Amino acid sequence: MIEQRVEVTPRWPFRLAGGSGMDGVLRTRGGVVQRLLHDPQDGVTVVVRVAQTAPDRVLLGAQASRPESAAWGIERMRFALGVDDDLRAFHDRFRDDPLIGAAVRSQPALRLRRRPLPFEALAWAICEQLIEYVRAAAIQRRIVYRLGRRCERTGLRDLPSAATLADQAPALLCSFDLAARRALALVRVAREVARGRVDLHGPYHEAGWTRLRTIPEIGSWTVEVLALLGQGRYDQLPAGDLAYRKLVGRLLSGGDPRARVEEDVVRDYFARYAPWSGLAGAYALRAAAPGLLAVGAAAAA
Repeated sequence: MIEQRVEVTPRWPFRLAGGSGMDGVLRTRGGVVQRLLHDPQDGVTVVVRVAQTAPDRVLLGAQASRPESAAWGIERMRFALGVDDDLRAFHDRFRDDPLIGAAVRSQPALRLRRRPLPFEALAWAICEQLIEYVRAAAIQRRIVYRLGRRCERTGLRDLPSAATLADQAPALLCSFDLAARRALALVRVAREVARGRVDLHGPYHEAGWTRLRTIPEIGSWTVEVLALLGQGRYDQLPAGDLAYRKLVGRLLSGGDPRARVEEDVVRDYFARYAPWSGLAGAYALRAAAPGLLAVGAAAAA
């Protein structure tokens, strides 16, 4: 077992978020974020730990049987945490925006909590379709504990691979409380990825999105979650999310809490933030306190 360590200086203000994920794979102890990963090249187990040692220093360490796998694990966690994201252009442009400006100025270190691997974001997006997150997280935990991988030394767990999910009977996934159509969609998506028909890592994301959209139950929201949280595409916003449909409905109606809009209206509203609509959406949800809604409504007029 070898260990690699890298200390980096974030390119923009950064604060390591604590807490443990509700799906059972991310763990934080003593301020150290821990995650089990598996190198897709050969399945090598990688344990990654991340700590913020100073406001401008982040220490990442990885243990694996090969140095290449350890380096890969560190790179994947740097991506997931957004350590290397340079957000100056976004902040310079939107720090005085009527809707999100106050949140942008007060929370410069805000990051989206991405997934280390795009397949994770895709699989979990399918589990989260059309249900509340607490119930979706319970389904995810059952998948992890029944089908996922575990490190005996640390007790950390990882999601099952695409190949493992591709071999499952949809009925088993239904027994975890996943709806039948979404269970079948998850198996079909896993087969596309495991057999190389969809490349989630390549430079041409749109080609993979187009193929995924041919699978029943895989719509724009699922693909946009994959893009934003699995592939680092800040230009993509999950416009069909109920939170955004309610937010934009309230903004455009002058504050009516019952208002809802369709996802195309959400997409049009956030087009003004291109190519940062995904990050702008996260700030907009934080800015949506009652006192700020009136400001947003005025800006939308």
